[in-house]
Amino acid sequence: MLQDSGPLWLAKARRAALTLTAQTRRARGARHSVYVVLLRDERRADPWGLYVGQTSRDPDLRFDQHKTGYKASGPVRRFGVRLLPDLVAHLNPLGRWEALDLEAGLADVFRNAGVPWVEGGH
Repeated sequence: MLQDSGPLWLAKARRAALTLTAQTRRARGARHSVYVVLLRDERRADPWGLYVGQTSRDPDLRFDQHKTGYKASGPVRRFGVRLLPDLVAHLNPLGRWEALDLEAGLADVFRNAGVPWVEGGH
């Protein structure tokens, strides 16, 4: 279901994301970002979900690449609605190793917070 601000579980996802911190945030040489994409697939019981990724590019550019099929995640290409930068603004930019760790960590905290459909996070 969708509230004015998004799926009903989105506030829980926000709180879950805020439990994570980044040691390399804004450190010298920190050029990577984690990003979260809102997904929507009408065929699912709860059509809303999240994709978690990490990139050395601008997350807006990376989202556009997914949507055009360049090095794309299938779920983002087919079901990506928009980026949710407020879920990760407190983490970016960060070092590469930490971006990889936080990509997986974000997917885990979203699942634990009750997000019914989470993709990415490898």
